[in-house]
Amino acid sequence: MTGPAGERLWEELRAAAREAASRAYAPYSRYPVGAAARTADGRTLTGCNVENASYGLGLCAECGLVSALYAAGGGRLTHFTCCDGSGQTITPCGRCRQLLLEHGGPELSMDTPEGILPLSALLPQHFGPAHLHRP
Repeated sequence: MTGPAGERLWEELRAAAREAASRAYAPYSRYPVGAAARTADGRTLTGCNVENASYGLGLCAECGLVSALYAAGGGRLTHFTCCDGSGQTITPCGRCRQLLLEHGGPELSMDTPEGILPLSALLPQHFGPAHLHRP
């Protein structure tokens, strides 16, 4: 999506991600993250990071967003953004890029500090469901 409608979509998603970041539970890292995505059927979903005292078992904002996707009936992600607690656009970690690939595909439009890119540009030579050949 390009032009004014595309710009409006990205601004709405960025605002939703900032709001989600404000609800993050990040007492250990003090690094709140919010994520927002649009689905193929036009829904907007959000997620925020949720830490716990065991550190490594915290949930990334992207995990919360994908959980919200399925809690709301499933679907396919088409546009994605995430931000830190100050509202700056950030890119997902490798684990979360893999998670987003599963639920948005390599064509998922990603908001990055360098502009809008397809997920395939952030996860080249990706491994996905198509690689799991089942009899």
